[in-house]
Amino acid sequence: MRDRIFITKVDFDRLYRLVAGKGSRESRDSEYLERLEQELERAEIIDEDTVPHGVVTMNSEVRLKDLDSGDVNVYKLVFPHQTRSPMDISILAPIGTAILGYRVGDAIEWPVPKGIRRLEILQVLRQPLAAGIAS
Repeated sequence: MRDRIFITKVDFDRLYRLVAGKGSRESRDSEYLERLEQELERAEIIDEDTVPHGVVTMNSEVRLKDLDSGDVNVYKLVFPHQTRSPMDISILAPIGTAILGYRVGDAIEWPVPKGIRRLEILQVLRQPLAAGIAS
């Protein structure tokens, strides 16, 4: 796991507003908002036009490998209010928070309700820039 993650300025601003409103959210989200806030605090904020290739940004489609089971899945990292498809994963889900800002080739260990998940980012299939995404 890297010490630093990369988050675009637009994504950071939207995610910070989400975290700042945590007092008005249901208590079931509070733990996940705290984890997201910790990730935001350690992030390197970058401009949308300087996002390195292979970095997971909001609305990215990502191929992940579970390092324990060997399973490979594709997820799209979305904001909590976005319409869900079976491949969408909310930034407030443990895996969603875990992958934000990491790059292809990174291995991540992250606590989930049933223990620790160990994941590797195999590929960023689609990396839309947050500036082009409607709120």
